[in-house]
Formats: sequence, structure tokens, C-alpha cells
Amino acid sequence: MKLTLFYKLLGFHVVLAIGVYLFQPLALLYFLFTTVFFSYKILKASRKYKSFYVLIACAYVVGIEVFLRMNGGTIFYEASKYLVIVFSVMGILSNGFSRQSLIYVVYILLLIPGIFVAVADMGFETNIRKAIAFNLSGPVCLGIAAIFCYRRTVTINQLKIILWAFLLPLVSITTYLFLYTPDLREVITGTGSNFATSGGFGPNQVATVLGIGIFVLAVRFFISKEAIWHKTFDLILLGLLSFRALATLSRGGVITAVIMIIAFLGMYYLKGNLKTKFKIKFLGLIFSGAIVLIWLVSSIQTSGYLDKRYANQDAAGREKEDVTTGRVDLFTQEFNEFLDHPFFGVGVGKIKEIRFNETGIVAASHNEMSRIISEHGLMGILAFSILLFAPLVYRIGNRQNLFFFSFYFFWLLTINHSAMRIAAPGFVYALSLLNVSYKTPVKPKKTEGESA
Repeated sequence: MKLTLFYKLLGFHVVLAIGVYLFQPLALLYFLFTTVFFSYKILKASRKYKSFYVLIACAYVVGIEVFLRMNGGTIFYEASKYLVIVFSVMGILSNGFSRQSLIYVVYILLLIPGIFVAVADMGFETNIRKAIAFNLSGPVCLGIAAIFCYRRTVTINQLKIILWAFLLPLVSITTYLFLYTPDLREVITGTGSNFATSGGFGPNQVATVLGIGIFVLAVRFFISKEAIWHKTFDLILLGLLSFRALATLSRGGVITAVIMIIAFLGMYYLKGNLKTKFKIKFLGLIFSGAIVLIWLVSSIQTSGYLDKRYANQDAAGREKEDVTTGRVDLFTQEFNEFLDHPFFGVGVGKIKEIRFNETGIVAASHNEMSRIISEHGLMGILAFSILLFAPLVYRIGNRQNLFFFSFYFFWLLTINHSAMRIAAPGFVYALSLLNVSYKTPVKPKKTEGESA
């Protein structure tokens, strides 16, 4: 993708955000357009490039999911996860899959008993179909995407474009947030996660996807060979995304982005030559200065509540007792349910019903690990073990993905603070299974007869 096209697409996504802000039904129209557009591109692509187009389509859908959700722009709530599944299946049917990826078929099969337990035990007031769809769409999305990506090879340039596909819709989210709450001081009055600064949507999910954008821009800044003004533009855009991510006062997505960047730079530094290592050190100083500036501006704009939030203090400056904002209590309850139902668990979606019956609180799980073991029992432990160890075992013999630890840590950290409410952790996990080629294709030289 040429840079001129990239900047034109950035401009388009700024205009898209303005259009949706002024006329919200445009979000649903755009969802339908993207569904048809990417389906057409995948179907028309040659077999050689079909996998590449599938990955671009999935990345874009994952990037725009939260923007569409906050504007009622999907036919049903989990539509983006289903699109990732459909696009991945299209790629599998066309280009096949690795036999070793069948471990993820086992992972999906291990989740099935929990469905039968749920159907047998759920109360009449619970919508069984919605409960199962809400809790299993994410894991199944991960499983199908992992089957598609496992040992599939992409070039480093193709992976850069896939990351761009993530970034473009995140520019729309950022633009929309500036339009939704231009003055943060009017709406930030405490240290809790703020819905007003998150476009009226879940701060956790908004910060999570913006964290992906922060990571993508950081990668572009360090590995791009473009002119200095391109790097300057990347830093400015990174500053805008970071500012809005910090303004949500939701820490998980931002901290995860920082860990992703550190993991990538560590891998990049270890594999780089002396020239690359010097470049990383030099750009690292500039990048660090930019981060400090972004934090200072964000702190001023949030009237100092940002500093208190990350210091785990309340609005008065007193230290809060629970740094996890109640997540430990949810985890403890879910683990206790596993101890009471160790073999097949309480059933898919059942934990939310149990929590409401016992406490009167309507709260979905924030931790995928505790949810899967409480709802699936020993089957859940086996399923989660596959997710946890399969990529690590694969990487012992194949270390051709500079982004492996960044993608892997994003999944692991995100499911521990936001479960799998959005498609991002599942698809990014699948990206960690890609094999990345760094060879530059050599163009064949023309003979005298060909040039004549």
C-alpha cells in the first residue's frame, strides 16, 4: 500500500466518524458495506493472495467493531465475531489449513459439553441462545481464526498492511471521541472509568482497541524507513490515540499496549544488527520524550484525575483498597463455582445467572480464565491449556514472527481484564501463530529481447 493511499484512507475514516456523529444510521449502512466489500474482495482474490485478503478483512472488522457497537451499527451485537469466523472459514475452504492446527478443533470440541449443561440447568427467565452466543462467540472466533492462521506464511510487508487495517477504523473512533466529548474537564469528576469520555460506550473496550492503535503506530515509528515527517505524523497520531485512551481512565488497555510495545522492541533489538540497535536507542529517546509529553497534557486535561487513577487513588487522593476494581471478587466466586462443579462446570453463561441469584448483581465475567473453568470445569482447564501452551510450543521451533510475544501478551492480558467481549483478543491471538517471511522478493531482470 502506497503512503499516499494510506493518508487518503486516514482522511476517509476521519470523514466517516464525522458522518456517523451527525447521522448515526450511517454506521449500520457502513457495516453492511464493509461486509459486502470484503466478502467480494476475498471471493475475487486469486488463491495466492486470498489468505492475505482474509487477514486484512478480519483486522479491519476487529478494528471497527467497537466504533460500530457504540453507534448501533451492527445487525446483532456479536456480528463482528461472526464475520471473523466467516472470513476465516472462507480462507480455510480456499487455501486449506495445517494439520497441526487440529489442536484448536479439539479446543472447540472441549467447549461443547458446557452447552448441554447450560441447556439442562438454566432458568426459564434466561435467554439460552443469547447466553451461549455471548459467551461462546469469542472462544469460537478465536478457535476458527487460529485454525486459519496456524503456520500460514505472510511477508513482513503484508503484515504491515494488516496492521494498517487495524489502525484505520481506530482513527474513526478517535475522531468520534473528540466530537463526543471535546472538553474532558466537564465530564471527568472522579477516578472511575468514564463512559462519557468513551463515546458513551464501555471504557474498557474502547481503551483496549485504542491500545492496538497505539501499538501499531509505535511499530510504524520504529521500523518505518520513510522520511522524518512521516515519523512525526505517526507520533502526532499516536499522541491523539493515547490521549483519548488515557482519558477513558480505563487502565487495562493502555498498560497492555505498553507491554506490547516493550515486547516488540525487545525482540526487534535482540534480532537487529548494530545499526538497528543504534536506531532503536535513538528513536527510543524521542519516543520516550513524546510519551512524557502525552502524559503531562492528559494529566492537565483530566484535572489530575489521571495520575490518581494510575496511582490507585480516589478523587480525594486516598488509596483504594482494591486495585482490580472488583475483579478479584468475581474471580473468587467463579473459582468457587469450579470447585463445586469440577467436571463439566456450571454450564455456558450460567455463572452470570448464579451471580445474580446470589448477590443481586448483574455482572458478566471480566476474566476469561476463571469464566472458562467455572462454566466448563475440567474441560475448560484443558481448553485453556491448549490456548496457553500451543503457541509457545510452536515457537520453540519457529521464531519467525517478531510480533509473537506482543500478540500473545495482548491476548493473555486482555482476557484477564476484559474477557472476550470483543473480537480483538481472539483474532490477535491467531496472528501470533503466523509465520512471517522477511525475504525481499527479487524481481527478475529483463533480457535484451524482452526490453526491446
